[in-house]
Parts: sequence; structure tokens; C-alpha cells
Amino acid sequence: MNEKKNTEQTKTASGAGVPPSGGKGGGSRVMEIFGHICALWAAIVFIFTMFIFLIPFFLFCYFLPEPKRTDRFIVFGRIWMNTFLTLVGCPLKIKNKEYFKKGETYIVVCNHNALIDVPVSSPGIPGGNKTIAKIEMSRIPLFGLIYKAGSVLVDRKSEASRRESYLRMKEVLNMGLHMCIYPEGTRNKTNQPLKSFHDGAFRLAIDTKKPIIPAIILNSRKVNPPSKTFFLLPHKLGMDFLEPITIQKEDTVDSLKQKVFEIMWKYYVDHS
Repeated sequence: MNEKKNTEQTKTASGAGVPPSGGKGGGSRVMEIFGHICALWAAIVFIFTMFIFLIPFFLFCYFLPEPKRTDRFIVFGRIWMNTFLTLVGCPLKIKNKEYFKKGETYIVVCNHNALIDVPVSSPGIPGGNKTIAKIEMSRIPLFGLIYKAGSVLVDRKSEASRRESYLRMKEVLNMGLHMCIYPEGTRNKTNQPLKSFHDGAFRLAIDTKKPIIPAIILNSRKVNPPSKTFFLLPHKLGMDFLEPITIQKEDTVDSLKQKVFEIMWKYYVDHS
């Protein structure tokens, strides 16, 4: 899969950036300590709740055939992540779930600012879904089993792996599951609302004729400021789904990518 960045996107979606998070004026020494304590608490809560989640995961999900396995996995995963987010002081509010029509499958494209996006995006999507995800995390003992169940894995350094993951995403959609993709590729640590998008999600949409639903995750930079490591501040999170974008005959990868980019940029600027 040939992933090409559209370097013109940030020029055409003019102007509106967001101020950098976590700068020098953002917090006192007390706030720094508090953020590290909260991050430690979040790690403890995550590990503890993960061991609880492993019980229904192995009993009711792991040995099922697809797509039933993923459907069941998302149901239990949603309970797990809602519990985790509440306990760490980051409750999630989701808007516009009605855009997902019964019997339809969608390619959901999310902005990606922080680690906290991961427990938000996949559980927040109505219905069974998988996320394109880097293969390295799947090697973590126990957690790797959970990670694999909810993901299409890709080794970004391998062209063969990227081609295989693309075919796997098509299979996911054909099974009746949604596909969740971060088109920026990696976390956005710039002071702009979005980084340039890669081609993959939009080529997949054109090849499969599946509609795209943009999703905007709000306030995750306030929870995990990009300039800080092992740091978390409790804050309400939002996940807003935008209207589905159907694939038109005249659409190209570049034109579709640009259209989605501009829609997401504007919404993020208007609501952040």
C-alpha cells in the first residue's frame, strides 16, 4: 500500500491552529507532580481492570469465529474502557451515533493527538470494529492478546506487511465490521489541529465504496499534553461523529482526502 502524504493540506485548510499544550506557562511544580501521580494511578487502574477484563475475554470472546468474536470483544471492551475512563477522571461523551445506520459498514477516520485516544476511539464506535494498529504493541504479554483481537496489525517498516494489512482491512469491512483508521498515521505533536493525512483510508474507501464517517476526539491534548511524558490530567473527553461522506464516481484518493481533511479541520477548530 503506497501511503503518500498530501503536503498541500495544511496550506489549503488555512490559518486556524491551536495553541501548544503543556508549555512553560501551563503549570506549576505542583501541577507537574499531580499529573505524574494521575498517570501512575491510570497505569494501576488500567492493569487492574485489564486482569478483570481477561476473564470474560477468554470465556466469551477469544475462541469465537469472526465476526462474532470482534462484536463480543467490543461489547466487553466498551464496558472496560468506560470504567477505566471514569476511574481516571476522563469521562467520555459521544455525539451523533445515529449516523451509523444498521446494516451499513463504515470507514471511521479519527484525529490522533494523545495516547488517551486509543481507549476512546474503538469502544466509542457503535458496533463491531477493528483499528489499524502498529504491530509492536502486540508483543506485550497478555495485553498483546487483547490488542490483536481488536486490531489489524501492520509493521510500518515492511512494505509486504502494509500490503497485507490493506487486504485485511477489506476483509474486515466485508465481514460487516467497521474499520477505524488514524489517517495522520501517528500522534499529532504539532500546534496545528491536524497533521497531513496518508492515503490509506481514502484508497480503501474508493476501492470498497464504503462511506467514511469522520470522528473528532476532543480534549485529549488536555489529558495528555504532547510536550509531557507519563503525564495525565483528568478532564472530560468528547468524541463527535460527523455526517457520513459517500463515495462519488468522480472522487479520487487526493480529492477525497482533501475533502475529509478540511471538514475535520474546521470542526476541530470550531469545537476545541
